Amino acid sequence: MMASHSDTLVVFFGATAGANGGKLGSDERELILLVWQIVDLHENKVGKLQRTLVQPDSADLSEQCKEETGLTAEELCKAEPLESILQKFHQSVSAELKSLGRSSYTLCVDGPLLIRQVLHPEASKKNLVLPECFYTFVDLKKEFHKCCPNAGPVKDLTLTSMLDCILLMLLVLLYHKFSTFETVNYKFESGACSKTEAVDIETVIRARGLPWQSSDQDIARFFKGLNIAKGGVALCLNAQGRRNGEALVRFINSEHRDMALDRHKHHMGNRYIEVYKATGEEFLKIAGGTSNEVAQFLSKENQVIIRMRGLPFTATPQDVLGFLGPDSPVTDGTEGLLFVKYPDGRPTGDAFVLFACEEYAQNALKKHKQILGKRYIELFRSTAAEVQQVLNRYMSTPLISTLPPPPPPMVSVMRDCIRLRGLPYTAAIEDILEFMGEHTIDIKPHGVHMVLNQQGRPSGDAFIQMKSADRAFMVAQKCHKKMMKDRYVEVFQCSTEEMSFVLMGGTLNRSGLSPPPCKLPCLSPPTYAAFPATPAMLPTEAALYQPPLLATPRTPQAPAHNPAPALAYYSPQLYMNMNMSYTTYYPSPPVSPSTMSYFQAPAILPPQPGALVRMQGLPYNAGVKDILSFFQGYQYAPEDYSSLLGVSDQGRSLIQPKEWLCL
Repeated sequence: MMASHSDTLVVFFGATAGANGGKLGSDERELILLVWQIVDLHENKVGKLQRTLVQPDSADLSEQCKEETGLTAEELCKAEPLESILQKFHQSVSAELKSLGRSSYTLCVDGPLLIRQVLHPEASKKNLVLPECFYTFVDLKKEFHKCCPNAGPVKDLTLTSMLDCILLMLLVLLYHKFSTFETVNYKFESGACSKTEAVDIETVIRARGLPWQSSDQDIARFFKGLNIAKGGVALCLNAQGRRNGEALVRFINSEHRDMALDRHKHHMGNRYIEVYKATGEEFLKIAGGTSNEVAQFLSKENQVIIRMRGLPFTATPQDVLGFLGPDSPVTDGTEGLLFVKYPDGRPTGDAFVLFACEEYAQNALKKHKQILGKRYIELFRSTAAEVQQVLNRYMSTPLISTLPPPPPPMVSVMRDCIRLRGLPYTAAIEDILEFMGEHTIDIKPHGVHMVLNQQGRPSGDAFIQMKSADRAFMVAQKCHKKMMKDRYVEVFQCSTEEMSFVLMGGTLNRSGLSPPPCKLPCLSPPTYAAFPATPAMLPTEAALYQPPLLATPRTPQAPAHNPAPALAYYSPQLYMNMNMSYTTYYPSPPVSPSTMSYFQAPAILPPQPGALVRMQGLPYNAGVKDILSFFQGYQYAPEDYSSLLGVSDQGRSLIQPKEWLCL
């Protein structure tokens, strides 16, 4: 807002409990002193000097403050809080103006720091509404520099140096016509940014340490008092498309950027935020876009943007509108929805929604983690820059070429498994059974797989095979974020194929399945083999090891007319990476938790003599420990150490029968 020229000035001065002068506001300390005086430019008169103390939340004064102001903590404890002082200021100035027959005035300060770096940030933190007069002011230093350009740079001017030219100072105050008015933005304006737009390198900062749920308005509030360019907040995303706690912020000029840098390690709630210089190129890389669809979507002004994540791939615009409901109407109906898709048109499960006001957006956010179809939906605030960034990420991503080959015919591709993530490292099978509760009856025989890392320690993950996809979905809904000991456990529905790849050290994320980073072939393909209760021998492709002792459930006695149920075994892939630059995961012993009463049983299959494996391509410096580590979880013949051909007697002495760790 630009104020018109006024013939009445209110000279305004203040001090904080910490640094003052050129570092005013840089240490996030509170106001403790306000001084003002009215100057009547029409009559060439000055009013009474008003001086009032402000009570801070903390009366801890710096040595510089005590020396410059002469105030003590005891005096400040008797003062009134900032809200009362602002009301007193408004009433005092209004009454004095009325006696002079004036109706308007303009604040005059010796530099922008008091207004921009102290008053607005403190009022924002204390949720105070500042009078309109504090959104427009005159910078006396800049006006003085116009009259006396030889006095030095504006930022180096001080009251003392300006008062040395006292006559010129009075001429500025009484006869100079003020034409340049500083303004403070009432709120941040969102908007789109094009990659072809020119961005000044001296106007961008990087903020780090932001809470992940922070919106562009939260960041603008942190920089309250400084003017951010339209659409100048870009939240940064990590490789998985989630916010990483960083943002790039573009200001209207370098002066405001420099003041933003002085807010380094100021607090947003209980967290301190780091502020560093950044470049225009970095900002455009994050916030710039080229999509006409996005530009059209963001062309609607003053809209609140909400991001929806985890949508079913079959969700339609009508499904989304029905999910949001009548209490949170979307701007222009389906025109206010933007579905994020891959270049080939496949849905990603993400969408952005426009709402006309904050009330509608708040109603939508109340539906966070409610169910649409068979999935829970995440909703959180978003920004125009995030819309650009998400669209850029997906549209520039090539079609996934690392998807695994089609599974063997015997592998089920149904989503009949669940993944437990965030288990306590001390969690055992018994803890998982207790966590599953009544749902343990729906677990397949030998269907629990504890995931261990390469050192054989729990990784906090486990996979469980359920009897059907419906059972898996029900468990995922009822047990998600349920507590186990002192931690909540995340439960997700997944498929057998996804379970296999994660157990083998691959990754499972929104970009699809990626196998372990290994170029060597696996020893045995993943397969599920159903065997009779007492089979005579293993299939050839699975006979790479002799079966260990398994924790097997007590099998209820089946009626005579019913055959014994078949037992399923999972033969995992094993990848090897000579550089050991990633962590390989192994499943635990396949245990059937269908009953709490399980016990150690003899091996189901008798050892098969002559089950040897030949290893080719070993590193020349590979030792016995390396070979044993490579075959971790595969039982070798404990009584016949000569099965390791080429191993010396000293090496054989290192070999001891191992306790079964994983299959």
